[in-house]
Amino acid sequence: MKLTPQEVEDIAKLARLELSVKEKKMYAEQLSVVLDYVEILNEVDTDGVEETCQVTGLEDVVREDKIIECDEETKKKIIDQFPEKMGKLLKVKAIFADEK
Repeated sequence: MKLTPQEVEDIAKLARLELSVKEKKMYAEQLSVVLDYVEILNEVDTDGVEETCQVTGLEDVVREDKIIECDEETKKKIIDQFPEKMGKLLKVKAIFADEK
């Protein structure tokens, strides 16, 4: 599958990337090679082949979250040690703050 520089520009726009004309041409060629390889893989007969998610046999170890109540004195000590607070709430830096 041959990608055009215009198609690469459209993809870059979706990814919010700014590409030079030289980069658009280069990525059009490189991505075309990758897509051609995928087309070759699509020709392989996979009927009867079971899906493989992972091959190590390892499983996620997950524990249930449990709330453990503590006495008011312990809560007060924890809150007192925290640098920023609002009443009984602990204040932390925003993670998803708008960077604009």
